[in-house]
Amino acid sequence: MVEVTTRILKWGNSYGIVIPQEVVKRKGLKEGEEVDAILIKKGNVLKETFGTAKSKKSIDKMLKEADKELYDI
Repeated sequence: MVEVTTRILKWGNSYGIVIPQEVVKRKGLKEGEEVDAILIKKGNVLKETFGTAKSKKSIDKMLKEADKELYDI
């Protein structure tokens, strides 16, 4: 799994994202290949999802736990 930050661009009547060349090379991707993408809008995702609840755990620790549970990383 690779995480990149990119922008949405308008291409004709569609929208697309750009995958940096170094990621394409590192992962051995080729034009026309299918890939899975998980898109998360930038912003305060935790606040937007859960409101302003207080927790004793740090946000970084909660995100790492969520990543481990969801993506086994």
